[in-house]
Amino acid sequence: MKKWFLMGLVGVCALSAWAEVSNLMLSQREGTKLVDISYDLSSTDADTAMVSLVVSNGSSVVACPSVTGDVGVGVAVGPNKLMVWDTGADWNGQAADLSLSVFVLPRYLVIDLSGGTTATSYPVSYLYTDPSGGWTDEHKTTKLVLCRIPAGSFTMGSPSDELGHNETQHHVTLTEDFYMGVFELTQRQWELVMGDNPSYYKSDKHPMERGFYSDIRGSSAGAGWPANGTVDATSFMGKLRERTGLAELDLPTEAQWEYACRAGTIRAYNDQTKNSGEGSDWLTTGSGTDSNLEPLGMYKANSSEGKANVGTKQANAWGLYDMHGNVHEWCLDWYGTYPGTVADPTGATSGSNRVKRGGSWGINALNCRSADRGNGNPSPRNGNVGFRVCSAPLVIE
Repeated sequence: MKKWFLMGLVGVCALSAWAEVSNLMLSQREGTKLVDISYDLSSTDADTAMVSLVVSNGSSVVACPSVTGDVGVGVAVGPNKLMVWDTGADWNGQAADLSLSVFVLPRYLVIDLSGGTTATSYPVSYLYTDPSGGWTDEHKTTKLVLCRIPAGSFTMGSPSDELGHNETQHHVTLTEDFYMGVFELTQRQWELVMGDNPSYYKSDKHPMERGFYSDIRGSSAGAGWPANGTVDATSFMGKLRERTGLAELDLPTEAQWEYACRAGTIRAYNDQTKNSGEGSDWLTTGSGTDSNLEPLGMYKANSSEGKANVGTKQANAWGLYDMHGNVHEWCLDWYGTYPGTVADPTGATSGSNRVKRGGSWGINALNCRSADRGNGNPSPRNGNVGFRVCSAPLVIE
């Protein structure tokens, strides 16, 4: 039987001395288009790593959302690691033209904002593991940290038995990794880029709030999404792009936001330890105190003093904080109806309001669910609305 899959150049790459990929081997399963990719992962400095399969056809990278197994976040160091790639699902061209590499990737992208508004550039660096001793105040004020989120598929929306259900479930695939802010952007970080602070509850480590969508992206070029991804030079994203040289920095799409929030969970909140159960048995109440939400976010029942410093509650499985509550978060999309099964959705083509997600310190528990959708006018000052920075995957050097 003629083999469908004829791999071209095979490569192995580790981008840091702390981890190494070796003994890469490929084998196609007889009669299928499934390819087993085995390798060893070693390190003297870490127990786990973030591993990615990168496939190229010579002129561009081939997205591989079907890859399963020892890939993505938290791959344990050791021998006999195995990925399974469904080549038929991701590639319809000549397989002999492909080249493949297995990479150990940076877990975090860090932007140093300490130079403030007068800086001509903001240094960009990378971390392969969580910092020793955890995140410090520096990472919530003078440095901006983004976490790499692995590509994949998920069910967006809520099941009909979930308390507060008002969202149609549909299957979404995100074909490329992306970076997502570990924390909501803080007031100090906004000040260092923009030189002002429009927030009402002022504190350096509080999330920035009362921000125009148009302040973040601009009201001219920045209003063009999804027709294009350009932003105004005077906007927050415009200045951040110019000073970092990272042209893909932006807000997340609504699909990216929910996928990152869930981090593999399927119920109302993103607590991995409680990722099971039936609908309303998980979400305990629509108003008042919800014991399941208490450790995860600031919401109406536990926020008598308003919003909190970022990162004071429990992170989700991908290390993102405050995805539930604290402040609503802007997304790129116009607010509109969901499509059906889709890859890399960019939202409605037009509208009057932009999507905001996550709920806030002034909202009941059922409106802080992973699936809950909010929306707001992009121009006026919106109380309790902030954002987190997102980025498309960066070039591997």
